[in-house]
Amino acid sequence: MGRIASFHLARERHAVLAMAHLGTDRRRLAATPGLAFWRLLGTGRGDDTGPGADLHRTALFAVWEEEAALDAFVARSAIAGRWSRVEECWSVRLRGISGHGSWRGTAVLDGLTTGSAAGAIAVVTRADVRLRAWPAFRRAARRVNAEVRAADGLLGAVGIGEAPVGRLGTFSLWRSAADIDAFGADGPPGHVDAVRRTRSERWYGEELFARFEPYASSGTWGGGDPLRP
Repeated sequence: MGRIASFHLARERHAVLAMAHLGTDRRRLAATPGLAFWRLLGTGRGDDTGPGADLHRTALFAVWEEEAALDAFVARSAIAGRWSRVEECWSVRLRGISGHGSWRGTAVLDGLTTGSAAGAIAVVTRADVRLRAWPAFRRAARRVNAEVRAADGLLGAVGIGEAPVGRLGTFSLWRSAADIDAFGADGPPGHVDAVRRTRSERWYGEELFARFEPYASSGTWGGGDPLRP
């Protein structure tokens, strides 16, 4: 067995607690056995994938050396213990399917256990947006956000970010790989134009696009589990 990834969404009743934990959890994660890569993230409002912030909700993306390390984290970590008491929390385990790019210089897909593309698909995108490109990116993101939310086959989406400006991304769940492909190169005009401009105008200093098999989920996201409609 190789590495696996996981994604977690936690909603706190009080925004000050959510923001405080973005700081204090870093020390705990840095000392977590078997945790190969992690990023604590702010999130957008609701299913909005454009720039914006929900100060009550945070996210964690993590890569684990083996599934047993995640099992131990869930069983013994103070972070996971707190998630059991927050207003809402949803977690999913991920196997790698395909992708390109890196996250702060790390190739997060390397060594991941290979998953199946036959069912639902999770997609992680993130980018370091160049400062000069930020106004154009922000304008394009508003249109793309509306197109994503209306996309056929979308099960759930959330904007994620390491900083309010410049380091942004998305986590989304789709019914099938075919639905993602249909939204891609031949999809809505705003998305197609944004993809073209990211290349021709070099909006990003670094980017990542990755597909995963979401093979085990727990908890709720927006009142339910999008993988169990």
